[in-house]
Amino acid sequence: MIGFINELRRRTPLGWLQLSRHRSRLLVALSGIAFADVLMFMQLGFQNALYDSNTRLNRAILADIVLMSPQARNSQSLSTFSRRRLYQASDIQGVKSADAMYINTVSWKNPQTRKKTIVQVIAFNTEQPALDIPEVNAQLNKIQLPDTFLFDKGARGDYQQVFDKIEAGGEVTTEIDKRTISISGLFQLGASFGADGTIISSDENFLRLFPKRQAGSVNLGLIYTEPGADSSQVATALKAYLPDDVKVLTREEFIKFEEDYWKSGSPIGFIFGLGVTMGFIVGVIIVYQVLSTDVNAHIKEYATFKAMGYHNSYLLGVIFEEAIILAVLGFIPGFVVPLGLYNLARNATNLPIYMTLARAVMVLSLTAIMCVISGAIATGKLQSADPADMF
Repeated sequence: MIGFINELRRRTPLGWLQLSRHRSRLLVALSGIAFADVLMFMQLGFQNALYDSNTRLNRAILADIVLMSPQARNSQSLSTFSRRRLYQASDIQGVKSADAMYINTVSWKNPQTRKKTIVQVIAFNTEQPALDIPEVNAQLNKIQLPDTFLFDKGARGDYQQVFDKIEAGGEVTTEIDKRTISISGLFQLGASFGADGTIISSDENFLRLFPKRQAGSVNLGLIYTEPGADSSQVATALKAYLPDDVKVLTREEFIKFEEDYWKSGSPIGFIFGLGVTMGFIVGVIIVYQVLSTDVNAHIKEYATFKAMGYHNSYLLGVIFEEAIILAVLGFIPGFVVPLGLYNLARNATNLPIYMTLARAVMVLSLTAIMCVISGAIATGKLQSADPADMF
């Protein structure tokens, strides 16, 4: 590989000269590669936004161990289990406390536009913080009041007047299932693919909002371990002690549970992965067409080189040089354009869509591989070319 690079440095940059000679063909090729890169960047951006937004709650929970129903699919589709399991969990050595968390999605009226939208309702015992969200923990006294909730400032939708009024010290009222509730505070969590926003309150307010829901049926069990206790060992003890109608997960397993659902259990994750693959294939086809056309246009010149004694490796080096040049030059606009599209999508959806160094390196690598594959395919005719047949 080092010898090949040194050879490229010593010889005339024939690949660049051939590409730059036909400017229109070069621009078409760079546009095609940039399009493929933009497609891959956008699909990867949406895919990571899917995982990040839908695991925010999982990452925010302060519990060391989480209990949930085995029928639960994700945090937007949680089944319930008996609260008795929390009392039983308290018998295990290393368990400090066990609290219930109630979660549901519901349609509410946007206090500003009066249009209905989907929000996630989260409730817990306010005697101790359950979430790693400082704004929530500083306002636990507010949600102890009847029918009082905190609202997600990162929610998707038109809420600016609502935010301004609450930040000025006022309250906003709205309706959920014909029940009037008050919004007295704000916090920052963010929208997800499953809900436009989140409201948080006490477990008592949750049960008032959903009167058919029994207090003994909980969605999540939050297990806090004693200082110095190994949460993995405590989780193992809980799995052996508790019946099969409850699932025991460490905090890390709880986050992975949610992410795995969106990666493999949801069609959305598959669609985004397919989009990346299609972008890669489109790029391979475009670059192959360009390089193949170039080989055909200069087949006699290549045959002359072979007649002069140049080996196939030299000629293949020219094609691969063109492929690498196309990859690098096409990546530049393919990287710049998604920066603006990410910003546009983030402002429109409130989803965490950002450019990352790891993603940029990944797409650049895919672009290089894409161009090299195309070059390898395009050189098939070149290797079999016989100088005698060309003249």
